[in-house]
Amino acid sequence: MSQRTNHVCVRFAPSPTGQLHVGNVRTALFNWLFARQQQGRFILRIEDTDLERSQPEYEQQIYEDLKWLGLSWDEGPEVGGDFGPYRQSQRLEIYNQYVNRLLQMERAYYCFCTPEALDAERLRAKAAGVAYTYSGRCRGLSPSEVQDRKGRGAAFTIRFRMRPGPVTWEDRVRGQVDWQAELLGDFVIIKSDGWPVYNFAVVVDDISMEVTHVIRGDGHLSNTPRQILIYEALGARVPEFCHLSTILGPDGSKLSKRHGATSMAEFRDQGYLPEALFNFLGLLGWSPEGETEVLSKDEMIERFSLERVGKAPAIFDVDKLNWMNRIYLKQADPSRLLSLATKYLQHAGRLKDTPLDEPTTQWLGLVLNIVVTYLDTLSQVVSETAVLLDYDLDVAVQDEEVFKTLRDPEAIDVIRALEDQLAPLQQVTLESFRAATTAVKQRTGRKGRALFHPIRIALTARPSGPELVKLIPIYELGSQLDVPRPVLSVRERLRLFLNRATGGGK
Repeated sequence: MSQRTNHVCVRFAPSPTGQLHVGNVRTALFNWLFARQQQGRFILRIEDTDLERSQPEYEQQIYEDLKWLGLSWDEGPEVGGDFGPYRQSQRLEIYNQYVNRLLQMERAYYCFCTPEALDAERLRAKAAGVAYTYSGRCRGLSPSEVQDRKGRGAAFTIRFRMRPGPVTWEDRVRGQVDWQAELLGDFVIIKSDGWPVYNFAVVVDDISMEVTHVIRGDGHLSNTPRQILIYEALGARVPEFCHLSTILGPDGSKLSKRHGATSMAEFRDQGYLPEALFNFLGLLGWSPEGETEVLSKDEMIERFSLERVGKAPAIFDVDKLNWMNRIYLKQADPSRLLSLATKYLQHAGRLKDTPLDEPTTQWLGLVLNIVVTYLDTLSQVVSETAVLLDYDLDVAVQDEEVFKTLRDPEAIDVIRALEDQLAPLQQVTLESFRAATTAVKQRTGRKGRALFHPIRIALTARPSGPELVKLIPIYELGSQLDVPRPVLSVRERLRLFLNRATGGGK
């Protein structure tokens, strides 16, 4: 049998029964950070013994989500390893070997109690106002009685024989935890269909894979005493346990769909960058030394420690995530940003669903250079580019400043003078636009806000926005492109505005 040379070995063991959610991924991330910080091994193990609910597409999604976030695994599906198989559905023979050991040591026994008999026990406990534990009625069956019942085809489970006394462990987050074993009762470890229950399978897996630290959510806290007892009975070393706090929404309730996105797929669809989500999730329950919160992956590995993982529930603050994502969007490589944004714009019908040619790529780069400042997530690129590129005076006149400008004779003189200056040109460039505004200044005597505010409103149909010098090339280049929603040129915008101001429009 293989033995590890690395001291530290951790695992992330999701069930392929649905999407990976924030709590799952935070657990995976903490395991990964700890393994990397300790130069240990990070195992991915698929717990798919729930055969009815486990689906191949969910398993594939787990792989994609972890890879997207940058959490590579050292052992597991797709990469192999010396301690596999890494799917529980392929480990039944291993579980049987371990349960036979417990049976031989009389630390486990066959139970032939019917579901009806167990339900009756539960009802009696409820009527008496006491917590239910199994009565142990099958504890004393002799080997011959067991063989006789099995020979007659009686259905059975296998139960773990509890020992008296407390179960105590030192949790790396919660400190010392004490549990009374008598409150647990003799629990089932093998179901009537022959498959192990979670608490038995996970212990066998962790023993045979030589897992040294179990880092998981505090929802598993009540499973830990049962698992420790199985470790003890098998004579195996008990790993160190670290139970992470619950993640709550901003209102203090358990994080759920009503708080917004909770699965990795949703965060990806909304346009969060993986490095931003990695950074944010790493701070959910862990506080690095120092005040800096924007940390690279390498910085988080270097600083991570279980000693700084907190007991208090972690709050999932969407505003903070958006703030962090804005930082990473601004720092992102422009070509990567362009590639990611293109998909959203194509899906929204803003760009053709074909590879971008050079002029379109150049133009889109100019657009993104402006809108990235306003983005919390990349999915917002659709609405922000619409604000930048679309021109609808019917909507614009609902703004008081736009309405006043349309009725201001001096402002209209500025726009008309600008149109006259640009009319003879074959193409409006940034240089020719600047020369034209200088000429308008001389012709009308208006300067500063009195000059440029009417021009801004006429060109953008909005009283505020990006610098005009950035918009002129975007309008001119965009008007020459073959895109599903045409972009109006500078002169087209001026013409429409004057037409509306002089009564030619609605």
